[in-house]
Amino acid sequence: MTRTNEELISQAKGQEAPLLPLLHQFHERDGYLSEEALRAISAGLRIPLADLFGTVTFYHHFAREPGGQAAARVCTGPVCKMHGADALLTSMPGATGMPCSGRCDEPIPVLRGNQTWVGLAADALERRDTPVPPAAPAGTTECVFAHIRDENRKSLSGYRRSGGYAALEKAVTSMTADELIAVVDASGLAGRGGAGFPTGRKLRAVQEAGGGPKTVVCNADEGEPGCFKDRALMDHDPHAVLEGMALACVATGAPRAFLYLRYEYPETDTLLARAISQAEEAGILGDDVFGSGRTIRIHLRRGAGAYICGEETSLLNSLEGKHPFPRNRPPYPVTHGYEDTPTAVNNVETLASLPPIVLHGADWYRSLGMGEHAGTKVISLSGDIARPGNYEVPLGLPLATLIDDWAGGPRNGNKIQAVTMAGLSGGFLAGDDMDVTLDEPSIRAKGSFLGAGGIMVFDETRDMVAVAHQAMEFFAHESCGKCFPCRIGTQRLTERLAGDAGPGELSSWLDEMADLNATMKATSACGLGMAAPLITESLVRYFPEEVRAHVSGS
Repeated sequence: MTRTNEELISQAKGQEAPLLPLLHQFHERDGYLSEEALRAISAGLRIPLADLFGTVTFYHHFAREPGGQAAARVCTGPVCKMHGADALLTSMPGATGMPCSGRCDEPIPVLRGNQTWVGLAADALERRDTPVPPAAPAGTTECVFAHIRDENRKSLSGYRRSGGYAALEKAVTSMTADELIAVVDASGLAGRGGAGFPTGRKLRAVQEAGGGPKTVVCNADEGEPGCFKDRALMDHDPHAVLEGMALACVATGAPRAFLYLRYEYPETDTLLARAISQAEEAGILGDDVFGSGRTIRIHLRRGAGAYICGEETSLLNSLEGKHPFPRNRPPYPVTHGYEDTPTAVNNVETLASLPPIVLHGADWYRSLGMGEHAGTKVISLSGDIARPGNYEVPLGLPLATLIDDWAGGPRNGNKIQAVTMAGLSGGFLAGDDMDVTLDEPSIRAKGSFLGAGGIMVFDETRDMVAVAHQAMEFFAHESCGKCFPCRIGTQRLTERLAGDAGPGELSSWLDEMADLNATMKATSACGLGMAAPLITESLVRYFPEEVRAHVSGS
């Protein structure tokens, strides 16, 4: 039965963070967001129409024309371009391109409504489940992937069969919040979404902050090109993510949590909603967690396609129904987050690490790393590699070991020319600088960083100036436009990498690029504008002859 505007809006008013789910309901009911719908939502939620229109049009996936919601969208991310995304896009009438949609291990994804199809040609698209991560080499102990290959792991019964929710039960029945945070702190776990902030310190800061109700947010807006690890965790081990969120609630005293999921994972959205319902029906989540009298409510919210929403303050603004610009900091989310309450924002992998840490202890987790490094990191490996996929590695593992021994080396016997770090945000590593270990100190010593752990491999057949141009085009497209250095800088860098503008003499071209890079890094409002220059800096550093030929037009 189709619900009326009034019924949908009335239901939304009783929800936390109501705008996004309400927009999605109208979008799916009508196949697009009409002016009539926006006027009804504006009046119902008391949002000025101009503000609402600006917010809706900021997102990539909210269609404004009839039939737009069901129209095909083809991934044009870096890896998919390597596999012919441009040709696939032009072969599908009415299709539009979309930025990297998080399936770099199985290109090329095409979204049709709420279904994902995969294939290299329009007449060969098929539905596929998310690949199970490859088994780790013998002798390797995993943390978040330890049980991900267990049969029926995504169901509640399958999850509990191997100790699922035992950590949460332990935390709410026999541990204080201080004891719980102490274990996390001692483990050395740091944010696995890119920032690397110590998780225990963040949880403690929220716990000790005044005001409330406190909030936990799981950042599942996995929009960095080359990163697709969170999808594997949510699709194959959703209850581990929910348990991690609940443990963060116990540690901080938060009665509510939000899981903010990127739009491009529609099947994951359905799976997570089912997992939350299962946990609530079993009394594991809800108003009486394990009979403790504690309330923990997890709300699932689906984004609408905007890379900037991976930045935590943009995500919070998106949840609140505001234009998703980054916020000025301070104040920080740990004291003024969702609705100005103390809020812990952590990524999927970070939160999924909490249950095994609580069960097995801090020393166990620290022992999983190599040398002085604590714990593990999931690496999303894609591009010109024999076995692309997600690999949970001990921190400190040599990059060469991952590429050659774990993932089978480069495809077709070619040589590796370069790899990206942190998806695209860390720029390129090439030559002798690829002789690094997978940890922040080693990679930062080369002028890059590990970040969220996406690594794209480019062999000797790739035009690295063209790759850099595609990367900068992405950053220019995804710049939110709030700050001048990023908004203009990414556009100017894109033009110069395309050969459309800039000096035609090498030294002047290099001076201009260096000035643009330095300005963006020093004055941009958030990490996007600070990271984008690493693309051009590393291109100039590793590929000077290619740059010379590009500038001279030879």
